[in-house]
Amino acid sequence: MARKIFRAGNSAVVSLPADVLETVGLSLGDAVTVVADPDQRRIIVSPVELSLPGVRAGFLKRVDRFIEQYRPALETLARE
Repeated sequence: MARKIFRAGNSAVVSLPADVLETVGLSLGDAVTVVADPDQRRIIVSPVELSLPGVRAGFLKRVDRFIEQYRPALETLARE
């Protein structure tokens, strides 16, 4: 599937289709690494692997989603 590179501020951006993100288990806000492979003329985008001993990646994603969903309430509680 062809995509165009466009400008957003001082950066070059390529949009990623939702079905592609879903296929590889990524969602908005996830951290990724970007690596250039000049020999093959390609750019490789991979999820950042967060590893904490004894903590599953799926749990970390759920915690991140919880924080994003309830951020205003959590920030209010933190001030009190």
